Amino acid sequence: MRLILMTGKGGVGKTSVAAATGLRCAELGYKTLVLSTDPAHSLADSFDMELGHEARLVKPNLWGAELDALMELEGNWGAVKRYITQVLQARGLDGIQAEELAILPGMDEIFGLVRMKRHYDEGEFDVLIIDSAPTGTALRLLSLPEVGGWYMRRFYKPLQGLSVALRPLVEPLFKPIAGFSLPDKEVMDAPYEFYEQIEALEKVLTDNTVTSVRLVTNPEKMVIKESLRAHAYLSLYNVATDMIVANRIIPQEVTDPFFKRWKENQEQYRQEIHDNFRPLPVKEVPLYSEEMCGLAALERLKETLYGDEDPSQVYYKENTMRIVQENNQYSLELYLPGIAKDQIKLSKSGDELNITIGNHRRNLVLPQALAALQPAGAKMDEDYLKIRFA
Repeated sequence: MRLILMTGKGGVGKTSVAAATGLRCAELGYKTLVLSTDPAHSLADSFDMELGHEARLVKPNLWGAELDALMELEGNWGAVKRYITQVLQARGLDGIQAEELAILPGMDEIFGLVRMKRHYDEGEFDVLIIDSAPTGTALRLLSLPEVGGWYMRRFYKPLQGLSVALRPLVEPLFKPIAGFSLPDKEVMDAPYEFYEQIEALEKVLTDNTVTSVRLVTNPEKMVIKESLRAHAYLSLYNVATDMIVANRIIPQEVTDPFFKRWKENQEQYRQEIHDNFRPLPVKEVPLYSEEMCGLAALERLKETLYGDEDPSQVYYKENTMRIVQENNQYSLELYLPGIAKDQIKLSKSGDELNITIGNHRRNLVLPQALAALQPAGAKMDEDYLKIRFA
């Protein structure tokens, strides 16, 4: 299966690009699913038809779906939902309020990953296109395997064993006081089973022959800056980007004086997009005179984006992490485009290298060759952070 994730700042047009990409893949004969994991779904509006949690046929070879966190929770984590509801009801909330609050923050991201893993395992589709949430939420989604693994290894697994062992002893005293039971083995096992699925998916997400991110941006200063940061953070989590889509470029035939300043600014920012994201390929899409709503409009966008090309190809194999050995010394090289060295904080704890950039942190489990060594210096060289070990 080919996995393509579309993301970008809110409102840049990533849903339209995802839908148009799906149209072209289906046209080439690939069984294609476009799945929206954005809580504020707009994929149904883009196709101009009703979509739901389950995949619905849009046209031959093309299906669309919008993730429903409530249905995913009930179908895959029913025991946990029932337990959280029981706890909330014991604290005085009525049934409806308790059920609504049983969806904890971050559930959408978790279930988005689980749904991706399920489709990958089932192999029913040739191409899975994820219309993801805006960049901030998408980055949280892609960092979940790394962050979840850290918490599971350090805290949850020991707590899980302790809870199962103590429950028979503590339960008779606990329930009369608290008004609800301690979590049983089914409830305690569920999060770890989810983590195991997400951990397995990480191998898929970090395989640049299978998974690619396509960043959709606009020729505007704020949007470009966010896209550059997103590109660097994606690299931090070892997820490869293979294309940039520069959307809503005012066409040359627009000569109204009102747009003169806009066009001048866009010329400057278009060049910045090409320069700052090189060597990634950049596809430019004009600002259309009508909304990208319905199959006819998406067909025009599809032709502009891909023409005769196969969008399921890997446009650029980005190498986000590599280990280099020279003269009996090792160095770990991380691709962090556009990030200055003074923005990066490094520390090592046991066999983990802790890398912090802004509000994003990765706890990178080092390979055996580096785990016993200590960082001996770091420098930025052509967008690679090169960390020497001794």
